[in-house]
Amino acid sequence: MTSEKTTPPVKTANQRGAARLAAVQALYQMDIAGSGVLEVVAEYETHRLGQELDGDTYLKADASWFRSIVAGVVRDQTKIDPLIRQALQDDWSLSRVDSTVRAILRSGTFELLERKDVPVAVIVTEYVEIAHAFFQDDEPKLVNAVLDRIAKQVRSTVAK
Repeated sequence: MTSEKTTPPVKTANQRGAARLAAVQALYQMDIAGSGVLEVVAEYETHRLGQELDGDTYLKADASWFRSIVAGVVRDQTKIDPLIRQALQDDWSLSRVDSTVRAILRSGTFELLERKDVPVAVIVTEYVEIAHAFFQDDEPKLVNAVLDRIAKQVRSTVAK
């Protein structure tokens, strides 16, 4: 018997997953603070992605994936938001949705539209996991349902 402590392996997020989480956080920050895309992207790349900030170490993220999501959501928001509104229940407006959930839905919708090389199941699962990181209740189910509806609309063959 050895005196070394054995700890279970820690599941590390992949770099694209970390980029998705950072993109959601950046979009949330832009929504709440009214910050511009260039300012927020520069802040994240300089001070957050793979860095230590206030005692927390941020995961190493695929910076180009992060930039692509944030810039793409901002660029395509007039195309993304109507798709989300259409996928929400009739009595829900996009402005009624929590800011974090809105950032998650916008990021996921952007990837469904623009990242045809990434399977729908990967995109939906990653963003549902991000929702679980922030919420305990119905929000992850909402993210799953809305992204699934959008995927069925924008991808001709949806394989889950």
